[in-house]
Amino acid sequence: MNPLRPIDRRQFAIGLSAMFASASIPRGASAAGARDSRLVVVILRGALDGLTAVAPLGDPDYFNLHQELALRPDGDRAALKLDGFFGLHPAMGNFGRLYQAKQALVVHAAATNYRERSHFDGQDVLESGQLAPGRIDSGWLNRAVAALPKGQPAIAHGALAVGTTAPLVMRGPAPILGWAPSGLTPPADDLVARLLDLYAHQDPALGKSLQAGLEADRMANRSGMDALKPGGDIAAQVKKAATGAARLMAADDGPRIGALSIDGWDTHAAEGGGAGRLAQGLGGLDGLFAAFESELGARWKDTVVVAVTEFGRTVHINGTAGTDHGTGTVAFLAGGAVAGGRVVADWPGLKSADLYEGRDLKPTTDLRSVLKGVLADHLGLANEALARAVFPDTAGVAPMKGLVAA
Repeated sequence: MNPLRPIDRRQFAIGLSAMFASASIPRGASAAGARDSRLVVVILRGALDGLTAVAPLGDPDYFNLHQELALRPDGDRAALKLDGFFGLHPAMGNFGRLYQAKQALVVHAAATNYRERSHFDGQDVLESGQLAPGRIDSGWLNRAVAALPKGQPAIAHGALAVGTTAPLVMRGPAPILGWAPSGLTPPADDLVARLLDLYAHQDPALGKSLQAGLEADRMANRSGMDALKPGGDIAAQVKKAATGAARLMAADDGPRIGALSIDGWDTHAAEGGGAGRLAQGLGGLDGLFAAFESELGARWKDTVVVAVTEFGRTVHINGTAGTDHGTGTVAFLAGGAVAGGRVVADWPGLKSADLYEGRDLKPTTDLRSVLKGVLADHLGLANEALARAVFPDTAGVAPMKGLVAA
C-alpha cells in the first residue's frame, strides 16, 4: 500500500471551490447611462420538433403530414392562438402570455448552416458558431463576451455557465462563473471561515476566487439551483435551475450573460402531440421562461432569453409514433427587451416539392442572423466583431433587425 501523501494546500482549496463553483467575476461599475442588459442562451439538445411546438395551422398540408402529432385550432390538441396562421403548443401557457404582452416571439423555419443531421456535429456547429464541426473548442457566446465594447456592463460582471460542465457555447477565453451540483455535503461554516482566513493571508488571489465560488453556491442553493441532477421531474429541475441562475443574474454585481442546456428533445418514439414526451419538455422550457421573468424582477425589462436547438425533425411520423432528424425548426425569444407579439417566418410551405430533401421543413432563416441581431441590438456588438470573431467567416449573414425593443 502506498503511503498517504500530504495534501497540497492549493489543490485542496481548488477542489473545495470546485465543489461549489468555479469563479472569475470581475467587479466594476456600470457605464453611466448604459442599458444594463441581460442575455440568457438556452440550448435545447436533441433537435426540437418545431412543427408541433409552433404549429402552422394555416398550412393545408400540415395536418395530413404530421397526423396525430399535429395541433388543432380547437378540440383535442388545441393550440394556443398566436396569429392567423400559427398556433403555440398548449404546454407553453407562460410563453403564450408573454407573446400576448409583446414580450416574446418565435422565429420559424430556421436552422444553422449545418445540414447532415448528426446530433453531435449539429450541436458543435450551433454552439461553436463555426462553419463546420470540430474546428474550435470555444463557443460563440464566450467570444461575444470577449468582444463586447468597452463600457458595457456585461464586461464588468462576467458571464454564467449552468450545469455539470459548461456548455460549449460558453467556453473560451472570457471569464465565466460556473456552477455545478457536486452531490457532496458542504463543509461546516467554521471550516470555510478558517480556510478563507488562511488564504486571505497566504494566497489572496486564490482566496478571492474561493470566496466568489462560495458566495455563488450559497445564493444558488437558496434558489434550489442544485436541480440539474439525473432522474426526477425534468420540468421541475429545469425550473429550479433557471430560478437559481436568474437570482444570480439579478444581483447588482452578478453576471449579465448566462447559458444552460436542456436535454431530452430527441423524440424518435412516443413523441406525443398535445400531451406526452414532447409536451413535458415544452412545459419545462415554459417554466424556465416563467422563472426568469419572476426572479429577475425589475431586470426583466432589460432581458432577452433565447432558446435554440441544433436542427428540427421530419414532417412525417415514423413507425414508432415519433419523428426523425430533420432540418428547419423554431427559435424562441422572450424577455422585456424583446419586440414580441409576432412569429417571424418566411414560410416555405409543406407541399412535397417545398420540403428540404423531400422530408424536412425547409429552413428559410439563418439562425446565425437571429443570434447576430440580438447580440448587435441588445449588447451593442459591432458587425465586424460578429462576422470575424463571434461567427467567423459570416460577413454574408446579416444581423436580423427588429428583434429587440427600442
